[in-house]
Amino acid sequence: MPINRFIPSTYGHDPTFKLGKFCIDEPRRMRIVAIGAGYSGAFQQRMENIDFTIYDGNAGVGGTWCTNKYPGLSCDIPSHCYQLTFEENDWSAFYAPGAEIRAYLERVVDKYKLWKYIKLQHRITRAHYSESTGKWHLTIKRRKSDQDDWEEFEDTADFIFSGVGGLSRWVWPDIPGLENFKGKVIHSAQWPSGEDGNGLAGLDDSWADKKVAVIGVGSSAIQIVPALQPKVKYLVNYVRGKTWVSATFSRELLVRLAGRDDVDNCKYQFTEKDKGAFKDPEYYRRFRQELESSLNSAHCATLMGNPMQIAAPTEFRKIMSQKLAKKPWIMEHIIPDFPVCCRRLTPGPGYLEALCEDNVDFIPSRIRKVTPEGIETNDGKFQEFDVIVCATGYDTSYHLDFDVIGKDGINLRDHYTPHPRTYLGITVDKFPNWFQSLGPNSGVGAGSLLLLLERQVDFAVAVAQKMQRERLKSIEVKKDAVDDFDQYLETVFGQKCRSWYKVGKEEGRVVALWPGSPLHAARALQHPRWEDFNYELLDGVQNRFHWLGDGNTVADTIPQADKAWYLHEIDYPPGALFNRNPRK
Repeated sequence: MPINRFIPSTYGHDPTFKLGKFCIDEPRRMRIVAIGAGYSGAFQQRMENIDFTIYDGNAGVGGTWCTNKYPGLSCDIPSHCYQLTFEENDWSAFYAPGAEIRAYLERVVDKYKLWKYIKLQHRITRAHYSESTGKWHLTIKRRKSDQDDWEEFEDTADFIFSGVGGLSRWVWPDIPGLENFKGKVIHSAQWPSGEDGNGLAGLDDSWADKKVAVIGVGSSAIQIVPALQPKVKYLVNYVRGKTWVSATFSRELLVRLAGRDDVDNCKYQFTEKDKGAFKDPEYYRRFRQELESSLNSAHCATLMGNPMQIAAPTEFRKIMSQKLAKKPWIMEHIIPDFPVCCRRLTPGPGYLEALCEDNVDFIPSRIRKVTPEGIETNDGKFQEFDVIVCATGYDTSYHLDFDVIGKDGINLRDHYTPHPRTYLGITVDKFPNWFQSLGPNSGVGAGSLLLLLERQVDFAVAVAQKMQRERLKSIEVKKDAVDDFDQYLETVFGQKCRSWYKVGKEEGRVVALWPGSPLHAARALQHPRWEDFNYELLDGVQNRFHWLGDGNTVADTIPQADKAWYLHEIDYPPGALFNRNPRK
């Protein structure tokens, strides 16, 4: 009798049970759809036997780095900390310009041959889960070739991975009369011109006689103001809140690289000597590791009562005061009373210095209205402008701009009201087979964001592989697991300050940040707790061991296959790491 085919005994056998006609390591065919081709969506395909598509509404990959092209756009953490762990890059500057980050992501897509999976200018308009089939039904709008018209079509998926993120749905500020302004109104997320490597190609000589208002003091405004200041006749920054402009990150490491103490890492461009040193893989690895370690160490500044958190305001206030020495009156209007890291930190290269220039004014009064000619503030003062720039951010409620309908007909927007409730930021009860990255409570107050993002992708891949391996129809997180995580969410970021961490409110629930350090998140997501989920077997399957298949592995069915593959997968005990030859 052949040994690679089991014949079950009839003793006590259920005649309705039949062995699966597949090998145990033969993954089930699945249709997987990813939404968004930014850092979350443009990831290496690591699964077998899947039909895979990435839909993105933009004309290019990169997510927020595709849509944002405003002057001064750059990374606000060191460039070497804003790359994927598995893919290095030759950066031009300590803080890379936006165009360079977008080019990096395009190169990742090229290298890992992802273009064949990506459908650009394809916008999801509705997603509905079918409980009977265990599939997501998608309505997608795509642009017709060489036309401005759009057409809709339907698609289905066994598994959805959403990489939409929290900074993808920009909004206009709620200011009376803004629509009546006769000059040009620009949102920072929809800058109308092209760009060069510094995001300045649109700032030609025609801007030289312009009077420009910039509304906001978030990370975009802090980059736009110093970029516009030398290019325009007059600039006013309207600011209703306060913010910490942080000390620059990891200065000591850059001083060592440059070999001098007067280095300005905010504007530091890597020299040919630096780039030559980076060609040494070991040097590059050490530089990157020290840089990321230094960045992750800043997490202590987010912990109430920690010595770093207590000391940071004094240090930041000193630095900000020095930079505002020409206009010291600004300090009382911009230096906060709330703790460091209560809202997003940025090093703000050149921002405070720009506020002190002769052609720049800083107005902390609230805006009453916009007239056809300019802006009137609550104190009755009026300024005429040619251009109004709204650097006022995004809809950070995590309410997507399309309907996502889960079990029992519940809409994800309703499920996220009054605030989003998730399981570890990556999935939601009532929405089986739907996982996400950079959703609620997935940001970081300090440290490496991409570390957390990659671990969220790893988690989603592990779930999809489990569905393949065990022939599952659905996997859904338990409600009590969501409730328990929601109870856990208490951090320093709950201090009173207006921040997108709290959907733009001064007080309320923090919905944007992971409740711990990036390293904490990486450990939390490292090993899925499968007991926190409910499962459904495929239709018609009753026996939980159906996934064992016909008793074979793929290697058993192929005569020339390696039947000792396990010898290539040895997990050596720690004591044997330096002596892997057992005969010595």
